[in-house]
Amino acid sequence: MPNHKSSRGAQLGEAMSNSKPGVDQESCSRSISETVNGSHRFTIKGYSLAKGMGAGKYIMSDTFTVGGYDWAIYFYPDGKNPEDSSAYVSVFIALVSEGTDVRALFELTLVDQTKSGKDKVHSHFDRALESGPYTLKYRGSMWGYKRFFKRSALETSEFLRDDCLVLNCTVGVVRTRLERPKQFSITVPSSDMGRDLKDFLDSEAGCDLVFQVGDELFKAHKLILAARSPVFRAQFFGLVGDCSIDKVVVKDVEPFIFKVRLHDLLASAYDHLK
Repeated sequence: MPNHKSSRGAQLGEAMSNSKPGVDQESCSRSISETVNGSHRFTIKGYSLAKGMGAGKYIMSDTFTVGGYDWAIYFYPDGKNPEDSSAYVSVFIALVSEGTDVRALFELTLVDQTKSGKDKVHSHFDRALESGPYTLKYRGSMWGYKRFFKRSALETSEFLRDDCLVLNCTVGVVRTRLERPKQFSITVPSSDMGRDLKDFLDSEAGCDLVFQVGDELFKAHKLILAARSPVFRAQFFGLVGDCSIDKVVVKDVEPFIFKVRLHDLLASAYDHLK
């Protein structure tokens, strides 16, 4: 005959081994990526005098700091590449401080000086990049456009007024931080209960027992004595003890010796509570 009892026991054991453990403690954290943004306005006055300086030659803005790094705008009146034959102006943003793999979003704006709001804007902020934020590998790394604007169109546009160009640059440095629930701790001071009880004994407040040793009297607390001595516990609270007793006569012991032993007994009780 099949052993149904053993079969049920095996099934129970298998079910227990496959059961999920209970969760005794949970924790959580959150990673937040965001940008630290900053902008710089770069005005190029005397544009016509800057032309002809040659491809690859640039006018540089003052440095500005965003996200802990220094940046600058580079404007190339005759273009960055010789092969463009000065047909385009080039604009780049460069990392000018030390940094490695600095990830950032950029926005370059050529300002329409007629106040019509028809600025020429190249921005990462309002659209997702296919590969995410741009990464600048090291100091001197650049992001921008070799063919930012055709020079012939620029020179007949409202972007150039009174021989002046205005560029706005916004940099958003990517920062990632980890958030976790705040851990609150409570500092528990060391216990001074033992000292308080000793002071309480010395004040003789609440004493409910008197030892008479010769001609001297010593006051004490029955509960403390009973807690520290099985003899006193039996004498005061045992089956044949008397909890109403309030005086104990001690014979054949010198008062000084009794006082030392009593203090040793009580001191051990109070020290245990420190």
